[in-house]
Amino acid sequence: MAPEVTVEHTYVDLPLCHKRLNVSYILTSSPSTVCVLLYVFLSSLSVVTICGNLLVLISIIYFKQLHTPTNSLILSLAVADLLVGVLVFPFSMEFSVSSCLYSQHLFCKVRETIDVTLSTASILNLCCISIDRYYAVCHPLTYRTKINVPVVVIMILVSWSVSLLVAIGFFISGIKHEKCEGKCFIDVQLANILGPIFSFYLPVILMLCIYLKIFLVAQRQVRSIQGTKSGATASKLERKATKTLATIMGVFLMCWSPFFLSFSFQLLNDVSVPVAVIESLGWLALSNSMLNPFIYAFFYSWFRSAFRMIISRKIFQGDFSNTKLL
Repeated sequence: MAPEVTVEHTYVDLPLCHKRLNVSYILTSSPSTVCVLLYVFLSSLSVVTICGNLLVLISIIYFKQLHTPTNSLILSLAVADLLVGVLVFPFSMEFSVSSCLYSQHLFCKVRETIDVTLSTASILNLCCISIDRYYAVCHPLTYRTKINVPVVVIMILVSWSVSLLVAIGFFISGIKHEKCEGKCFIDVQLANILGPIFSFYLPVILMLCIYLKIFLVAQRQVRSIQGTKSGATASKLERKATKTLATIMGVFLMCWSPFFLSFSFQLLNDVSVPVAVIESLGWLALSNSMLNPFIYAFFYSWFRSAFRMIISRKIFQGDFSNTKLL
């Protein structure tokens, strides 16, 4: 039998998978039908996240055609998203946000540190990819000199370093808050404010500006070739560019905005958001790691070709690392 944790509390709503006994809340693993279905669904998300990002990792590592600085950024993103599927998803299901609200166990702090590190790394890697796309579309003549292997390595190192620093900041503020109770209110609030700014708001503003610039440049390029191509073809290219940019930013904002907005609203207005809402928005945000392989890989025909060869196990039948992918 799994250990039970009894917490004296009178005002916090608990998710469906936890039970109440008299005036105490009992956090238990005894599953209801809905709870089992929920865990099956979340486990499926974890499996899809792991498999999708593994396909990206294997493709980039195995096929030499994909050994480019741009794909190194996608590889870093896939590593972050894969670890989200391997670590964050299972740990969050076993020891959820609601459980950690009532426990100061070290495991909770480790779970939160891993969660913040990998989630921030995923977001910052997306930001680096947008910078790469900016130079590729807006400055094609100097792209190869601006975005080379050393620059990409620095971008990846900065992304992971900032992610780790943000997570450490949250970890330290949590420890301080426990030890000094109300005396460290300013330090804790500062960490809670700066964390989301560096993890989400600044990258979002940067990506929105970059993708808007890319869209405007792409439109200008389409108009400039209308004299050499038919209007229908130019219009098709413009629609494709619009669709790609809208999908990238739309899915990202759909997944992450609700969680960070609710967190900020709760922090600034001192309003208690129901635990079930926090957990649901957290899972929605994590689902971005599942969708990234489809968004950033399936847009390119060479990735689709690589995926087909891996799934069909063709790469195990000989050396296809030098294969020209379509």
